[in-house]
Amino acid sequence: MPVNMAGCNTDCVEKPISIGFQKFGRLVGTNPWWFFVGPLFISAVLGSGFYFLEDREANDIEDQFTPVNGPAKLERQFVQQNFPQNDSLFSNQRLYTDGVYASFIAVSRSPNILTDAAFREILSLDRKVREINVSTGNEVLTFEALCARRYNKCIPNKILDIVNYYGKRFERTELTFPFFRFGFSHIFLGYSVGGVNLNSTVIKSAKAVRLFYFLKEGNRSRTDLWLNEFLKVFPSNLTLKFIKVTHSTSLSRQVEFEANTKDVIPLFSITYVIAIAFSILSCLRFDCVRNKVWVATFGVLSAGLAVLSSFGMMLHIGVPFVMTVANSPFLILGIGVDDMFILISCWQQTNVHDKVENRLADTYKEAAISITITTLTDVLAFYIGLMTPFRSVRSFCLYTSTSILFCYIYSITFFGAFLVLNGRRENSNRHWLTCKEVPEECPVGQTKWYDLCCVGGAYDPHTGTEEIQPMNHFFKKYYGPFLTKSGTKLFVILLYTIYLTISIYGCFQIQEGIDLRNLAADDSYVVKYYDDEKAYFSVYGPNIMVIIQGEFPYWDEKNMSDLDGCVEDFKNLSFIEKDIFTSWIKSYKYYGYHTNLNLSAESVFKENLGKFLRFYADFKQDVNFTNNSIHASRFFIQTVNISTALDEMNMLNKLRDTARRCPVPLLVYHPAFIYHDQYAVIVSNTIQNIAVTTAVMLLISLLLIPNPLCSLWVTFSIASVIVGVTGFMALWDVNLDTISMIILVVCIGFSVDFSAHISYAFVSNKKPSANEKAVEALFNLGYPILQGAVSTILGVVVLSASKNYIFRTFFKIMFLVIFFGLFHGITFIPVFLTFFDMCSGSPEKSNNQEKQAVEGQTMGNCHSNNKHGPSTDDESKEKQIYDNHTFLPDTHQTCQLQQHCSSIWTVTGNNQQTQDNQVCLASTIPMFTVDSETYDVHMYTASNHTMCGACCDSNQECDGKNCVLGNSHPLPGGNIPSLICSDAAGP
Repeated sequence: MPVNMAGCNTDCVEKPISIGFQKFGRLVGTNPWWFFVGPLFISAVLGSGFYFLEDREANDIEDQFTPVNGPAKLERQFVQQNFPQNDSLFSNQRLYTDGVYASFIAVSRSPNILTDAAFREILSLDRKVREINVSTGNEVLTFEALCARRYNKCIPNKILDIVNYYGKRFERTELTFPFFRFGFSHIFLGYSVGGVNLNSTVIKSAKAVRLFYFLKEGNRSRTDLWLNEFLKVFPSNLTLKFIKVTHSTSLSRQVEFEANTKDVIPLFSITYVIAIAFSILSCLRFDCVRNKVWVATFGVLSAGLAVLSSFGMMLHIGVPFVMTVANSPFLILGIGVDDMFILISCWQQTNVHDKVENRLADTYKEAAISITITTLTDVLAFYIGLMTPFRSVRSFCLYTSTSILFCYIYSITFFGAFLVLNGRRENSNRHWLTCKEVPEECPVGQTKWYDLCCVGGAYDPHTGTEEIQPMNHFFKKYYGPFLTKSGTKLFVILLYTIYLTISIYGCFQIQEGIDLRNLAADDSYVVKYYDDEKAYFSVYGPNIMVIIQGEFPYWDEKNMSDLDGCVEDFKNLSFIEKDIFTSWIKSYKYYGYHTNLNLSAESVFKENLGKFLRFYADFKQDVNFTNNSIHASRFFIQTVNISTALDEMNMLNKLRDTARRCPVPLLVYHPAFIYHDQYAVIVSNTIQNIAVTTAVMLLISLLLIPNPLCSLWVTFSIASVIVGVTGFMALWDVNLDTISMIILVVCIGFSVDFSAHISYAFVSNKKPSANEKAVEALFNLGYPILQGAVSTILGVVVLSASKNYIFRTFFKIMFLVIFFGLFHGITFIPVFLTFFDMCSGSPEKSNNQEKQAVEGQTMGNCHSNNKHGPSTDDESKEKQIYDNHTFLPDTHQTCQLQQHCSSIWTVTGNNQQTQDNQVCLASTIPMFTVDSETYDVHMYTASNHTMCGACCDSNQECDGKNCVLGNSHPLPGGNIPSLICSDAAGP
């Protein structure tokens, strides 16, 4: 319970909630079966939503992994309206989509692919592709019937036309690069021949050749059949002597991405087994009654029911199910198990003699606020993630936040109810497996194995709680005291400084954007194709269309001068090839010059434009010339050396900046810009989400953690963990993309989880000094937090073995989040909290206040003798003495004694059961000892206690003497002296 702490107590929200949870815990404890069966029924009903899973799947890459209403989508819409495609005059340069195509890359096994032997194998594969036939109903689909056409012929691969033309003379033919004059035209070889070694412009050798097979876009169902058949031309056992081949289609990336669902299903099964095994092992007890095996199992089951209910409900509602959502169950399993460990820890600190409903009420009173804070922060973090422009992130956040809510609800209903049922078994001292009653003490003559397997029900006689586990002792006796030493604190500060320095450095190294090749599995044929494409064909990047919007006076020299200046600005960009420039305006001026046309006159310009466009049919697709007005036109510039995500981001930003600075209204567009748009929003959107979420986390902490300063430490922890995760993920080769942005949102929630547990435990315990508060907080919650962290890491560790980038990235960042969050929770935050005694009040003042309160109680209690003897039940006697006891030395005599008392010890017990709580004893006879490290009190009873024990057992007054029963350790000397307290306490 929170106490007044130097005037900074803010428990006006926390206290009523704690009381409310206490009452709810008593309700669950009184009616456990309703709360146990109810979630099972709800899960069965909602789980039926998985019937709609196939219909709800939405894995379109463009729709899910590109910004909603991104600039490139609006640009594409403008291009589509003003420059419709001409199916009879196909030009892949002028496509406003990726197109429909199949492709393969042939890589030479020798240094040069431009040999007769290599091209014989290439031509053989080319024939196989063109001979592909697909039957659909009564119709046979051939490549000739489906291919994209130009002048009524399928689009050829020009490099093959050159090879066929020269025949055996091909090896002796000097090919120029990137343009080769072939007949009356210049053929661009930049996309066809890769890995070239040049002598000036002549190719000395080349490593790879790439071929494309473009299809019509009209009927996708027919072309998809042909593309699937194309993949069969390249079986895995294809053997070629002179070349190696990789292949892909326009559908491959999408199909391979959707196939990733098959990878995650077995991983989740393994994860569930690992989570159950770890939970059972960490909750295993050698006491056959107090064993928590079934509690741990049902705790994991509770998390599983939460996933079943939430996913089923979302599917019933119709929320799209995206591939990224498949990561959510791993996360929910960790969160659910974390809550389970917190509840178990608080349950073990309740009195085993109390009724189970009272034990659950006390458990909820202590633990519910802690898990409520973490649930609220996690849920709100994900709901804030709904503001992102990426649909894949929205779906993930919606599914996951709903799962966390169900996980929380089932933890305080289903799991709480099972705690009650298990508590009833323990109260009856029944075996955890056989449910048969077992003795509390081992019968004489039985073996140790019998004691281990058939004897149980032990508890701590001093506190009435379950025996403290070894790990809790480790945190209290070793780790906590070590951490609060001055030398250790200095080392922790140094360690944190190093951590922060490396993290900040890593933040400046981070790269943005998702590489689309990563959407396929590592062993996919698509990835191999992309690798060859990057290795041999990265010199020439996308051919960018620059669009002039609206009606522009192309005949006006001043306006044309402005446009020419803008064109030069584009050409001067470092990634633009100046000599490769396609412009209808340039060609029209050349045409006008040779036909003696005055194109500076508007009428002449427009009158002759139609004739020019009929003669140069390709340019007709570049000018929207209708009703004698030019509504839009475009020209093309060639990019070079665009090979990394950073290159793509710089290219997009600089092209758009150049277009924006131009006085002529310009747009730049390429189909790849649809995916590159993520660079424009990923950083700003991530920062926005983090800032908003952190502010919300601070508000929740201020409301529910009863100390403002410690709430600020929670917020500090959020910022610190985010910086660490961002910096180290960059050093671990993880880009800032839609996948990692999701996990950074998760990072905020989990960083609150660890720090909130410790901070709440720190400010709500009654220890007088900051160091003692830190040790007590670690004692109570250090081990549960460690359990939760390990269980979460185990929940995602199997994802590290996934062949898919999405799942591996999820593991990497979650590992960083949990590792750094745990380190903050059990190392950095406890140490930092000890630097500010305002969180605990002044230690001296706290000691004095507590001492004065006890002395006041002592003086009041000395006015009356004990009129009611203690219960004859030994356990009740122990409980009367030890329940809520406080022992403090007092240098003043508060009782009139018949003999001198040099020192008086005051025993404060439960006033409801013991009327007189004061015992005056001679200082030469120690009645108890106090452990200086743990503050545990060890009491003593005389070996011959007939003098006091008899009268206590008979409920008789003992001549003014009180009875003290302890842990059966005999008093030194063997006898208790007669000490009498008078009715009036002396000053």
